[in-house]
Amino acid sequence: MTPPLQGQAAVDQLLEILDLRQVDAATFTGDSPQTGAQRVFGGQVAGQALVAAGRTVDPARIVHSLHGYFVRPGDPTEPITFHVETIRDGRSFSVRRSTAKQHGKTIFFMSASFQVLEEGLDHHEPAPAGVPGPEEVPTMRDWVEKYPSRRSVFNASPQAVDVRYLGQPGWVPPGDRDAQAQQRVWMRIDGKLPDDPLIHACALTYASDLSLLDAVLSYHGEVWGPGGVVGASLDHALWFHRTFRADEWFLYDSASPSAGRARGLASGRMFTRDGRHIASAVQEGLLRRVGA
Repeated sequence: MTPPLQGQAAVDQLLEILDLRQVDAATFTGDSPQTGAQRVFGGQVAGQALVAAGRTVDPARIVHSLHGYFVRPGDPTEPITFHVETIRDGRSFSVRRSTAKQHGKTIFFMSASFQVLEEGLDHHEPAPAGVPGPEEVPTMRDWVEKYPSRRSVFNASPQAVDVRYLGQPGWVPPGDRDAQAQQRVWMRIDGKLPDDPLIHACALTYASDLSLLDAVLSYHGEVWGPGGVVGASLDHALWFHRTFRADEWFLYDSASPSAGRARGLASGRMFTRDGRHIASAVQEGLLRRVGA
């Protein structure tokens, strides 16, 4: 069986996906990796939408927040067209609306705000204490070795992000996951990224969608798939607080404050290894039980 694309090769592919083709001053197109998936990964289209928005903004202005809605499933076999609307360019902030379309219909749209670097009040809550480092927790390959039935799924997808759960991943079989109110995952882009801050923000946006809804399932000890839950992201918000490199380890500390009416809300904080709070994310997802 062919091993998955991983390490720098997978990261280079991710960079190609984020490197949109410019059609005109406000229009860009991008592709999806051909992995056999039935729909486009939400973090991918969000990252690409941010690339499109960022390319219309003065590079001296750094993205500080984004808010997006997933409207329709994306078709991974078709290019995605991104149109960027300039909402405002002020003295300190620029605001953009980035809309992704396929087959003439919107599949995702995002508002993103960019700010010139300024000095001001500075504080944040401390990172969780006593958390094992990424070298002390299992890799995804370790989990796949434990559950060989997942090997084909693992091998089909490029592994551009090194993801290491402190608990159990959300895809383990029903009954094999402990109920935990807090979900913690170490992550990093598994290769070298260019120094461009926009690329790091887009890569973090991509990674932020990989495990956040898992926190809702973790609260109940639930899992994805047969005998558990199926779902999809409905919306996604991300705030960038401090400079960071997405190709260095960060702890994604997540929890779910509420779930009901077939929807679940999850929030997450991202900390560097030295304890700096670099970003915060909030997402709501559609969650429905399925039979075995």
